[in-house]
Order: sequence, then structure tokens, then C-alpha cells
Amino acid sequence: MISAKLSDDFYEKIKPRLYQRIGQELRLAYRVLDLGCGACELVRYLSDTYNQKVTGVDISTSSFPNDRNITKNTKRIRCIRKDATRLDFIGSKTTDAVVMFWALHEMKNPQAVLQEAHRILRPGGKVLVVEFPRNSLAQKLWNENYYTSKELADSLRKAGFEDIRTKRIEHKQVLWANAHRGAN
Repeated sequence: MISAKLSDDFYEKIKPRLYQRIGQELRLAYRVLDLGCGACELVRYLSDTYNQKVTGVDISTSSFPNDRNITKNTKRIRCIRKDATRLDFIGSKTTDAVVMFWALHEMKNPQAVLQEAHRILRPGGKVLVVEFPRNSLAQKLWNENYYTSKELADSLRKAGFEDIRTKRIEHKQVLWANAHRGAN
């Protein structure tokens, strides 16, 4: 059920708060990968705020940053145009955390992306998926196909993740899911 009190710019208004929450969730990770990074805003936020080494990956040409200088003054940030189903530039079990912020629903093969995220995470590494849930304001605004908590949890489980937790936050308009790679 969509609350009638939510404005059409609801998601833009809560974005800074979600960045803070993502940062808190991933604050102990040093090597972070942002899949579906768009303009690399979250990449910059995590690097600047938490001193993390963050790589952003996005296949899109429309939202990807044209300013190549974003990585000039730091060795902690990389933004790469690449398909998230083939992260061959990252070794297996080398990444501390993977985040996907409002991106998984846009990917052509989301299950392959989750499996690739699992491959590159170190044992105990964390994946965090922040999505628009089915029957949310986002669905009303953009009429795209989104996940239920159960569907997202099932996809994470199928990719090999453990300790899967999903919840709806921000007036139930955001789906927040995290999980870990097991010891293998």
C-alpha cells in the first residue's frame, strides 16, 4: 500500500539518509564494489566519508561520469564501464563488500550479477542490496518490475549467500537486503 502522503520526490529526499545508512552498514569494509554505480555518487561518498577503496561498475553510457578527474586525486576510487556479470578484473575472494543501490532491477541478468558478487567476495564478505520493492511509490512513478522481500532473499540464497536478512524501510518504500558469503 502506497502512502498518500509521499511526494513524487520522496526518493531524492531520502537519498542522503540512505547513503549514511549504507556507509554505517559497510563501514568496516575496506575494499568495496558498487555495482550499477551510475554517476559514482555513492562511490565518492563511501571513499570520502569512510576512507574506503571503492570501485564503481556500470554498463550504462548515459549516467556514467564523463569527468574522468574524479579519480585523479585519490587512489581509493575507480569508476569502470563494464558488465557486472563479468568482473574478470577482480580476483575471486578479494572484495570485502558489494553494494547495489537501486540497480539490481535494471540489470539484464540479475542472478548472474549476484553470483559474480558472491565469487569476488572474501569469506565473510557482505552484500548489500538496496532496491525499490514491489507495490511501492517507485512502481507507481516508473512502472518497472521490482522485487518482493521473498524474491530477493531467494535470489541471494540461489547465488550462494548466507545469513540473508531483508526488510522494508523508509515508510516501506525501500527494500534493504544484506547477506554474507560463507566460509567457502
